[in-house]
Amino acid sequence: MRLVLFLLTTFSLITQAQNNYPQDYFGNPLEVPLILSGTFAELRSNHFHSGLDIKTQQREGLRVISAADGFISRIKISHYGYGKALYITHPNGYTTVYAHLQKFAPEIETYVKKHQYEAESYEIELFPTADEIKVLKGKHVAYSGNTGGSGGPHLHFEIRNKEEHTLNPMLFGIDVADTTKPTVKSVYAYPLNDSSTVNNSNKKQKLRLIPLASGDYTTENIEAYGTIGIGVETNDRQNLAANSNGVYQIQSFLNGNQNFEINFQSFSFDESRNINQLIDYEHYTETKHRVQKLFNQNNSLSLYSPELNNGNLIIADSTNSIYKIRILDFENNEAWVTVNIKGNKTSSVKTEEKTPYYIYANQSTNLKAGNVAVHFYPNTFYENFYIDFNVKNDTLTLHKDIIPTKNNFNINFNVSHFNDADKNKLFISRLVGRKNNYPIYTETKRVGDTLIANTKYLGSYTLTADTTNPTITAVNFKNEQWISNYRFLKLKIDDSGSGISNYRATINGKWILMEYEYKNKTLTFDFNDHVSTETKNNFKLIVTDNVGNSSTFESVFYRKN
Repeated sequence: MRLVLFLLTTFSLITQAQNNYPQDYFGNPLEVPLILSGTFAELRSNHFHSGLDIKTQQREGLRVISAADGFISRIKISHYGYGKALYITHPNGYTTVYAHLQKFAPEIETYVKKHQYEAESYEIELFPTADEIKVLKGKHVAYSGNTGGSGGPHLHFEIRNKEEHTLNPMLFGIDVADTTKPTVKSVYAYPLNDSSTVNNSNKKQKLRLIPLASGDYTTENIEAYGTIGIGVETNDRQNLAANSNGVYQIQSFLNGNQNFEINFQSFSFDESRNINQLIDYEHYTETKHRVQKLFNQNNSLSLYSPELNNGNLIIADSTNSIYKIRILDFENNEAWVTVNIKGNKTSSVKTEEKTPYYIYANQSTNLKAGNVAVHFYPNTFYENFYIDFNVKNDTLTLHKDIIPTKNNFNINFNVSHFNDADKNKLFISRLVGRKNNYPIYTETKRVGDTLIANTKYLGSYTLTADTTNPTITAVNFKNEQWISNYRFLKLKIDDSGSGISNYRATINGKWILMEYEYKNKTLTFDFNDHVSTETKNNFKLIVTDNVGNSSTFESVFYRKN
């Protein structure tokens, strides 16, 4: 009865919290039914998803409309991230965000291009005043697209408060049909110190999951002792979509008493990277599956309910406990998992061998060997741990990428043993792939004979030389060609070494706006920008990579105007 009363109270509090938000203020930002490919606070790589991903019928170019009255307060265009994004501030203090856009509505597009040409930059960030671009609810403001870090055509939609915290749009009455219970994929048990065990082992254990006819789950019975924690891999599906999306709330109970809760209602962008401490980061890097730890290990994440315990389970010898997990989606469809735990103290526990290097999370640490030095600032990590550190030739082995970081740390390579010509072509690369044999560029700066990189990833690093110029290839035209009927000029650019850093294109000496789409490596110019009215046109493109190698492409084309 106590548990039932507690759950009813919890439901009441959740409903009350939801009703604190205006329910009829914001409308659908598209003119098609709301079907989601991604939910709010869904678990993504290094961040929580900050809005709703709305399907656009597998195509670009759908009209995007303002969800409420307001004014356009920010416009940002970048090659990565949100791509083309629009921000609308509303009289009630909230801001809506529309991202991965193909382009803006005509009057906004004209406004943006004017500033892009003045700045001679495709990437731009603008902050119109409250009187410049006013909009009404339902006003056409953009077209849906696939720009930036989007993995396919859709609209990313957010609602933020005055503190720039992002909120679950469903709290505002934006309704998406969902009659399906969340699904549980796996459950793990974790010994949380050297003296704790699960099934006579000091290592995490995957529990056999048993689906029940009710849609709930149980696991195999386990034996444990000491301080342990439980983790769950779970997702949810809305109606009309096959996507495996995030859930809304997870609670856990030990012998009827709640000991953990996480609510996916709101978060700040500053804390988004804390997702890597919420999940079993090592498990994710090795399997790409995200198991959420239902216990808090020095994580300041605001999604946790602070009034509850940290989720640790203290299992005494010769006891019997019942552990339950309750998982809800936004429509209060729920799935339960039951784990029966028998306390059994093991006489001896094997622990792993330790390295000579120990990191205190709250202290500064310097490691040095050969030509490499590594500096960890205080609070780079969440917890203390033994770290693998080794330098051989020009390669640094810095543990495996299985420990999550809070902040950047610093890697220095001394390159005084290289000749001056080679020094300018070197960069620090992180080695990835199953055999750590694929180098990827890490942003590198040179100070004298030292190359410096700031990174958030443990793993292997090495010095890599890039002596190859970028490549430039015309896609839809040839030299000396008449292209009067063409709307666009397209080229493909690539760099096999350090990657593209910047590009600059001109026609008859005048800068032109070329949109860079990194996913297919194309640059596109729109002749409707009316940069040139000449019949004969001299086109020039300079592309530079991250160590300064550059290539120049020149061509002549003809147009009747």
